[in-house]
Amino acid sequence: MSIQSAQSLPSTQKRNVLITGGAGFVGSHLADGLLRQGHAVRVLDDLTPQVHPGGVRPDYLSNDVELVHGDVRDPNLLKSVLEGIDVIYHFAATVGVGQSMYEISRYMSVNTQGTAELLQAVLDTKAPVQKIVVASSMSIYGEGRYVGADGKRYAPPVRTVEQLKRGEWEVSVGDSGALKPVPTDEDKPSEINCMYALSKRDQEELCMIYGRTYGLPVTALRFFNIYGTRQALSNPYTGVAAVFASRMLNGRQPLIFEDGEQQRDFVSIHDIVRANILAMDAPKSNGEVINVGSGNPVSIRRVAELLANALGSKGLEPVVTGKYRAGDIRHCYADISKARALLGYEPQVTHEEGFAELADWLAGQEAEDKADTMLQQLAAHGLTA
Repeated sequence: MSIQSAQSLPSTQKRNVLITGGAGFVGSHLADGLLRQGHAVRVLDDLTPQVHPGGVRPDYLSNDVELVHGDVRDPNLLKSVLEGIDVIYHFAATVGVGQSMYEISRYMSVNTQGTAELLQAVLDTKAPVQKIVVASSMSIYGEGRYVGADGKRYAPPVRTVEQLKRGEWEVSVGDSGALKPVPTDEDKPSEINCMYALSKRDQEELCMIYGRTYGLPVTALRFFNIYGTRQALSNPYTGVAAVFASRMLNGRQPLIFEDGEQQRDFVSIHDIVRANILAMDAPKSNGEVINVGSGNPVSIRRVAELLANALGSKGLEPVVTGKYRAGDIRHCYADISKARALLGYEPQVTHEEGFAELADWLAGQEAEDKADTMLQQLAAHGLTA
């Protein structure tokens, strides 16, 4: 199925929808999908300069979107923003594993306290909200699921700094030897390894507790590694595909931590949009936490190669640094059987299609490569070596 047809979904009851953080990469694409179905979309976004240079409305945000410029932590603003809203997609969050380790207060304030303020406002205003879909993250798993040579399933702890300093990248438990990664299911215990992950778990649990307490349908979607057009190319703490692209657009080789063989689940923005719209009208998803990914693991090195091939960037092979970054995990990719069962979700964009579309968009973009600045900041706080 083509990328364009993958965006098509059956018509649903028309709603007034609020997307917090909706001027960003994921939220703006979701806004487009909702508008195509005839829904009215209001966006609350603080237009932080790290994501939106100059702090101005992005050109890609549809003119049919009502944009409210403000902070999700502002209780007075929230009261007016919630007026007449039927469905909330809560995407507002400060994003980035590495940065969260040294901007602790900001991450916990925006992500955790911001979610608390939103829920408090829903309660206090008695807003007619029929459903909340909250954007959670695969980061809360820590390491993914593994199996050992003994056939047993493992949920291993995160790797120690001492292990990483020795360059021992693979995960092991006791005498089990090296473990083999397998799809990570929603029942896998959470093993928090960074402040960002902690704040995303807070967002998820706050919304789920609120839903159970007040009888409001809530679905938490745990997004895996999203890629696609509109990613913030000059934000070095955004998705790795965008960071690689920023380097290549500036004629520089992308930098890869460890040995480049760590596996992730890269999922197209178009499949993410489909999952979110399906969740709005899927009663089976109420009160559930659901993985949204492609279900197909790919190495970080392979992502760099796919992007270089799509861009035609010869001579820009990735540089494998052999360094580690605190907060990173080794392998994690999604078991999407629950999304299939509860949402009717099926990923429809292949990596080849998705990265080709991303490359076409990148051809018309300019990016300030800030990867070196990121590395300097992490090193200054002892978070990489």
